[in-house]
Amino acid sequence: MSHIIRNLPRLLLAVALYCVSANSQQSPAPDNAVTRAIDPEIAGVIASIKAFDNHAHPVLPPPNDKSDRNFDALPVDNMEPQTDIVAWRTDNPQLLDAWHALWGFDAPKLPLDDAGMKQLEAARQRVKAREDAHFDEWVLDQSNIATQAANRVSMDTGVMPPRFLWVPYIDALLFPLDNTSLANTPDKKLFFPLEDKVRNRYFTDSAVKTIPPTLDSYLAKVVIPTLERHKTNGAIAEKFEIAYLRNFDFTDVPQAEAARIYAKWQGKPAPDSAEYKLLQDFLFRFIAQECGHLGLAVHLHTMSGGGGYFGIGGGNPMLLEPVFNDPTLRKTKFVMLHGGWPFVREAGSLLQKPNVYLDLSQQALSFPPRALATWLREWLETFPDKVLFATDGYPFSDAMGWEESTWIASRNARQALGLALTGMVLDGEISRPRAAEIAAMVLHGNADTLYAPVPK
Repeated sequence: MSHIIRNLPRLLLAVALYCVSANSQQSPAPDNAVTRAIDPEIAGVIASIKAFDNHAHPVLPPPNDKSDRNFDALPVDNMEPQTDIVAWRTDNPQLLDAWHALWGFDAPKLPLDDAGMKQLEAARQRVKAREDAHFDEWVLDQSNIATQAANRVSMDTGVMPPRFLWVPYIDALLFPLDNTSLANTPDKKLFFPLEDKVRNRYFTDSAVKTIPPTLDSYLAKVVIPTLERHKTNGAIAEKFEIAYLRNFDFTDVPQAEAARIYAKWQGKPAPDSAEYKLLQDFLFRFIAQECGHLGLAVHLHTMSGGGGYFGIGGGNPMLLEPVFNDPTLRKTKFVMLHGGWPFVREAGSLLQKPNVYLDLSQQALSFPPRALATWLREWLETFPDKVLFATDGYPFSDAMGWEESTWIASRNARQALGLALTGMVLDGEISRPRAAEIAAMVLHGNADTLYAPVPK
């Protein structure tokens, strides 16, 4: 009996390895230097766990897939050209594995020519026709994902609980005044009209026809009802894409000062930019505080974003430290989406704040596993209970839809996790049983804690 107890951790690992084929729908990783560098037992445990995907943009299944634009409040497909990350390009070799796994399509070469694209689309449509309204759930199964946090303006048939949990957008309520003067780059000229559209939607949903005359009435009639409605309709968090619109320097503005600015500029064109910023600062902290009261997490885009005009310096997560240190916001749980790249060490250091987390979304697609594993290991060595698996599955192009990006990011994240944990075991920092525990935390357990109780 003592021999069995002594070897129980290894027996549990063996059981997990046995369950891989039953639990994992994702195709095995190719035999290469990366996969050979991962401890087989650790790889087996990681593959056996269906993940909670903390951040993605699923597109509706047929018949609404072609017309769906609610997968993002600020779609990035109409911006001026930028220099795309290699992994986003149509010659990314990982697309070959994703196409084969998802559609049974074996491409003759990369990038696909027009004939190849037609063949790929035909293969996609065959699978979509077969899976029909359950297509999005099928995509999760192929990517070994149990539940996905759907970052969408609204939910709809085929993208609903329990497999999909809602994370709506809230940036629009930071900008209740005339925003014409804020559209000072080509990207923002596209973005602010889109934010006005979302804000008007929230006004309509709140039965408000025009902007309220005072800040107090705006908070009472629009902001709070919108947050409460999102919560009632199943939201687990509110998403800020604010880094696409302005920097993270949210000062602590008294409500009386914000009310003065609101009253001064309400209904007038081109508000003073410095005063308008102070109103936005107040509204950000107010919304974050209300999220804490409602049990909604706050998700923040914290990575260099799409577009050649994105303000990378203004998205440094260290600018958020005064917010994270605000005692009135300690009941609010903040999640730094995308892990802060290029400020990965800065983001990791902020995990010492008791109410702050980060996830791997977008990084898991943008970086190969070995590169991602370098800073992931540092995060796991310091704050393993604060790191969340995520893909940021997104419809990037005709060659890489949300399906391919979800599949690729899921595999990359699991391989990076395997590399990081293997290195920690080999260096004597943790045991194999502890590695299995951390894997389960990152893939699901930390999200369970963050969002408890998760809506069923």
